[in-house]
Amino acid sequence: MNLPSTHGIDAVHVDWARIRADFPLLERTVNGKPLVYLDSANTGQKPAAVIEAVDDFYRRHNANVSRAVHTLGSEATEVYEGARKKLARFLNVRADELVLCSGTTFAINLVAYSWALPRLRSGDVILVSRMEHHANIVPWQLVVQRTGAEIRVAEILPDGTLDLAALYAAMTSEVKLLAVTHVSNVLGTVNPVREICREARKRGIATVVDGSQAAPHRPVDVAAIGCDFYAVTGHKMCGPTGTGALWARREHLAAMPPFIGGGEMIKEVSFDGTVFNDPPHKFEAGTPNIAGFVGLGAAVDYLEGVGLANVEARETELLAHATEELKKIDGLRIFGEAPEKAAVISFLVEGAHAHDLATLLDLEGVAVRSGQHCAHPLLQYFGVAATLRASFAFYNTHEEIEAFVAALNKARKLLG
Repeated sequence: MNLPSTHGIDAVHVDWARIRADFPLLERTVNGKPLVYLDSANTGQKPAAVIEAVDDFYRRHNANVSRAVHTLGSEATEVYEGARKKLARFLNVRADELVLCSGTTFAINLVAYSWALPRLRSGDVILVSRMEHHANIVPWQLVVQRTGAEIRVAEILPDGTLDLAALYAAMTSEVKLLAVTHVSNVLGTVNPVREICREARKRGIATVVDGSQAAPHRPVDVAAIGCDFYAVTGHKMCGPTGTGALWARREHLAAMPPFIGGGEMIKEVSFDGTVFNDPPHKFEAGTPNIAGFVGLGAAVDYLEGVGLANVEARETELLAHATEELKKIDGLRIFGEAPEKAAVISFLVEGAHAHDLATLLDLEGVAVRSGQHCAHPLLQYFGVAATLRASFAFYNTHEEIEAFVAALNKARKLLG
């Protein structure tokens, strides 16, 4: 199967205008204004190469995987497993340790039900940071309800950084699992996950890292991080929705029971019992989102063509510009100003409700997120009910930042 090329992108000297032109949706207007899309932390836009890859699969290669010896079935299996290999290379892990799934939420639930639930007992502790997305909180709450274990919270500092001294002090002998995000979806804080996982490993604590906001925006070397589990979501990294993966150490995958039963995850079935397939296929019951993973493979190709170091540098530049401009606005409060931060700005403007501002910004063609961002405990820490969040990607421009700030100032005036 021949996937569309990435147009010979030079990963050293990047023409960002040319890159932006690869994203068809960014050409549209909203409410008669040029779209300014600042919600990439929610979902990333898709380059033409990804859209064309999905279209090509359905037009020319559509068949189920691992179930047929005919040509289409072989092609579908090849490209599906090819996406696994590409994603494994992208994360610097082994392909046979990578479970393909619908995204980070499913991946963390897989760890919760297949690893934590059979192991944890009353008196055990799951340590969770204050800045976690609900996907890295709620599954652990369901586990403790059924096991008698408990959740403890690792707190943050006022600037939005994780309180590492308190975190390490909380790594007591009762703690069996630490759940921590690589990059906060609200604050943009980049946690030192390699150091954190090293300290946890010294104490025999297993680690789950939510990589949803890291993988699309910076080079990620899971092997170097040294965690036990790492989860990613495809739609945030320019891929289709309903795609993602869980990486887990081989010994964990071998010991974990299946989370969902059905076809493909078995070697042999009788009414007396079932012999399960080898990992990672043991955890991939049913027909997968084949076309979605074709698209995710194309997204990995695209991001590698641009270069993740280039992506990170570009987004850092955009973040600095946006932060500088927003700080000029009287009464604007930014939540999260960690020394190392991804291109996310959560903020409020005095006297204006987040949802009202977001609605007025939309009238100007500016798309930002308003609400609690699936992080209720974090917003409770700051004592606010909601924030606006502007999140940037490498396909954004400095001109869009100027348009965003102008629209925000106009909205403020309308709200009086």
